[in-house]
Amino acid sequence: MTIEIENLTFYAIIGILPQERITPQKVVLHAELDYKYKDGSFINYATVAETIQNNMISNKYELIEDALLALHVELKEKFNQISSLNLKISKPTILDHCDVSVSSMRKY
Repeated sequence: MTIEIENLTFYAIIGILPQERITPQKVVLHAELDYKYKDGSFINYATVAETIQNNMISNKYELIEDALLALHVELKEKFNQISSLNLKISKPTILDHCDVSVSSMRKY
């Protein structure tokens, strides 16, 4: 089975610029995770979305890359049936003329 969470949108402190360390900015996240479904052992997508949002808001990452690495670890620990995880974090308001994103894919 594949769970896709698209356009998970919230505000968080993320970035290295002085203003990014003070004012939360809009973050948009996409997640795609594969897992084996058997005997009712599903993954609650609402819990996945909540885990991602809580992690990013509470940790106030300086780099998107560090946020991605930490999310991979936390999600795999919390949902051990995940066989692959693709995450993409976007900061749509950091530059006036484009969205900026970093993504990461892992197979387990």
